[in-house]
Amino acid sequence: MILYPQGGLVKMNIKDIAYSPRRIEWPTLGLAIVIYSLWFGTTYFHNQLPLWVVLIVGAWSTAWHMSLQHEIIHGHPTRKRWINTLIGQWPLALWLPFEKYRHSHLAHHNDERLTDPLDDPESFYWLHDQWESLGPIGQALIRAQSTLLGRLAIGPLWSMTRFWKFEIAKIAAGDRKTARIVVLHLLQAVVVLAWVVGVCGMSLVTYFVCFAYAGTALAMVRSFAEHRAADEVERRTAIVEGSWILGPLFLFNNLHAAHHLRRNLPWYMLPSWYRLNRDALVERNGGLVYSGYFDIVRRYFLRPHDTALHPRKAA
Repeated sequence: MILYPQGGLVKMNIKDIAYSPRRIEWPTLGLAIVIYSLWFGTTYFHNQLPLWVVLIVGAWSTAWHMSLQHEIIHGHPTRKRWINTLIGQWPLALWLPFEKYRHSHLAHHNDERLTDPLDDPESFYWLHDQWESLGPIGQALIRAQSTLLGRLAIGPLWSMTRFWKFEIAKIAAGDRKTARIVVLHLLQAVVVLAWVVGVCGMSLVTYFVCFAYAGTALAMVRSFAEHRAADEVERRTAIVEGSWILGPLFLFNNLHAAHHLRRNLPWYMLPSWYRLNRDALVERNGGLVYSGYFDIVRRYFLRPHDTALHPRKAA
């Protein structure tokens, strides 16, 4: 029995399933083989495929790889971090260094600070002073990204350029740790592009559009509505049910409230754990449940998911 504050103490019966970390989690290792095989096959045979197939499969394989990276950050599929890193570190999306993703995502799991623009690196909210500093154009771009259409169209470019703006500033200020991470990332990106451009003969523009940009946009479908600012910590994390297509793509991280409670549970066990605890989880997050990603599209494709300003109170 676990106690959660929710306008007072509410008793929640959380049931666990038998799980002990294995030396090798074969489902995840097998998944990694499938993802890389799909990516290698699509890049190598791209000239024999219609462009629309390259776009769909390229976006899917890249977004799937980003989901795999998320799984690896949480300690899968082996007990050896260096092996896990070797599997997941390759920047198929080109723009995001794996170690930066690791650090920011683990900081995101400080649930007490979820959605806070100062403490949650994955927050899409802004404080008033930050908002004012954006200016009219920046504010318009942020407002556009509060709709799903805007997030898919503008979000990847915004995230890429904003991320690298700050990383370059850190390096210019003498941040050697960031410099080392960036140098390693660039070397890894060279390896990826040596295969894509040098071996497969795909143009850099085609790869960027069909794989890097489209894959990042597809991954942003998951993150778009998974958190909402709220006073109660447990009501900040959503659940998307009935996702039998995008659920496997996101490695069932659509059951996001479950993931935040059992962050080290492997992806293939998360649905069973969720089914055991659905009633408790839905009560805990105040009913922040979507019936599927079509439900999110219906609600927010052209309408804002929330306001850009965060209702932050002084700590």
